[in-house]
Amino acid sequence: MNSSCSNIDQPNSRREFLSRAGGGFGALAYASLSGTALPGFARSENPVAAKIPHHLGRAKRVIWLFMEGGPSHIDLFDRKPELNKHAGKPLPPSFERPVTAMGEAASPLLECKREWKQHGESGLWISDWLPRHSAIADELCVIRSCVSDGINHAGGVCQMNTGSVFGGRPSLGSWVSYGLGTESQDLPHFVVVKDSNAMVVNGTRTWGSGFMPASYQGVLLESGDQPIANLNRPGGMTPTRERNKLDFLAGLNARHQRGRESNSDLDARIRSYELAYRMQAKAPEAIDLDSESKAMQHLYGLDNEKTEVFGRQCLLARRMVERGVRFVQLFHGAGSKWDAHSGIEKNHSELCAATDQPIVGLITDLKQRGLLDETLVIWGGEFGRTPMSEKGTGRDHNPTGFTMWMAGGGVKGGQTIGATDELGLYATEDEMHVHDIHSTVLSLMGLDHTQVVYMHKGRPERVDLNEGHVNSKISG
Repeated sequence: MNSSCSNIDQPNSRREFLSRAGGGFGALAYASLSGTALPGFARSENPVAAKIPHHLGRAKRVIWLFMEGGPSHIDLFDRKPELNKHAGKPLPPSFERPVTAMGEAASPLLECKREWKQHGESGLWISDWLPRHSAIADELCVIRSCVSDGINHAGGVCQMNTGSVFGGRPSLGSWVSYGLGTESQDLPHFVVVKDSNAMVVNGTRTWGSGFMPASYQGVLLESGDQPIANLNRPGGMTPTRERNKLDFLAGLNARHQRGRESNSDLDARIRSYELAYRMQAKAPEAIDLDSESKAMQHLYGLDNEKTEVFGRQCLLARRMVERGVRFVQLFHGAGSKWDAHSGIEKNHSELCAATDQPIVGLITDLKQRGLLDETLVIWGGEFGRTPMSEKGTGRDHNPTGFTMWMAGGGVKGGQTIGATDELGLYATEDEMHVHDIHSTVLSLMGLDHTQVVYMHKGRPERVDLNEGHVNSKISG
């Protein structure tokens, strides 16, 4: 962010306030008549330079906790007593027959074996699969009426990240980077971390920049002790020698780029070399989780074999956002491991045990550091799961009504928004399509989603494909 955005100059009198306000309105009118861009949105040689938001959003950064494969909302956050009453029976005829990924729409309803309790002053219902979440119940805004168009993983993951079930569009992290730029000159503006060597469905296009310049795409960090490979200089390479090498390469690339300005990949390559050079000084400290106290490592579960992997991801995310990284996306269950078509009890028991403590540790840590108010944390997958059984012990994909939650960053915690029917199949109140979710995220960050426009082949493109609406109930 520009320094002018982080300080509010208070007028000393009513006359001074009116004078400033009048001058400001005059400047707006002049800018409109003259066709001159407002300073905050003027073009910059650096495409990810910090920009002025449209309004004072509370959220400055985002941490997206993506549970890949589709966690079961009706076993985690959306309690449905009627489901167990009708377990073993077919879906009632009053329900519209859904189109399911595996075609088992006529299979009997599968009971939820969870024990449920209300937590916090808000009385939020959470199942015993996430026992530690009771400590953060009042921080969560649980959205029980999410809807997607993606019936399979490829389409669902693609739409939840880019707004479309088809590839080729920029990811949400790219839109945020385009709209706000970066606060850090020494770390990537958009970081992605997986929990294993398995690749996320759709691969790198999930965090790609689509038709935007390649500079806006996410930077993948590896899981484990060394998130950034080849970070240190090779032996015998001094800073001066490396600087000279980069300057020489930049000169060659710049000469090659003349007449090829429309190819953004080369510009992104040049900038990536410069960023890598700067990261050699700052990134080792940023990813050094061993420098954290034993108490902090315990908070995230780094001392527990079950929670260590995702705990490291969450702790790394906190260290990244406090150093100015704008958008951090953590993938848990890379390779669709939350996809419980059979054996949901074993599958979700293990995955919930691996994520429960790290997530609570992240929210707790951000709050203690005063970072939660300006960091938007999002939890969810590409869809939920059906109340009907599959293979007798699992649940199929459900994009017609599922749960996500948000916390921090201007979100009003301790509330639930929307609802599904009595069995958890369809959204029935306050439906929030993926386009609405993306629009609301931009709004929480101070951006008007209708004004964040990128011209592509003469066509104005928006994050929401011109279909999204901001849900004002989410903000506090």
